[in-house]
Amino acid sequence: MAVFQETLTLRARGAGMHEFTEQVACVLRRSGMARGVVTIFCQHTSASLVIMENADPSARRDLVAWLDRLVPVDDPEFEHTLEGPDDMPSHIKMALTRTSESVPFAEGRLQLGTWQGIFLWEHRRAPHERTVIVTVLG
Repeated sequence: MAVFQETLTLRARGAGMHEFTEQVACVLRRSGMARGVVTIFCQHTSASLVIMENADPSARRDLVAWLDRLVPVDDPEFEHTLEGPDDMPSHIKMALTRTSESVPFAEGRLQLGTWQGIFLWEHRRAPHERTVIVTVLG
């Protein structure tokens, strides 16, 4: 089995979902592999990954709003607020979602569905630079 790996640096403008499907597809092309699986891993505790609808942004906005209602920034019970009021909520949101995704590929192309995209889900309000490791196995 062949393994190819690259680290991507993603710049999140702030809270919300930031698509990077094309960057993953570029890593896959550089690998030269035809068939296998790509794993994507986010190295952070206040951001996560999600495969989500990439055609209608209202689907992403609804998901973000729902999670914001589930884990509000102003919860007075949070003790871990060293980096601000969105610190602990961002950790909880990461724990409730995912830090890795796997996508099969065939003929050198990601086998995502018609409306699927790969997104970094930034849970902090301020802009951040995030590191994502893409591993191609084939």
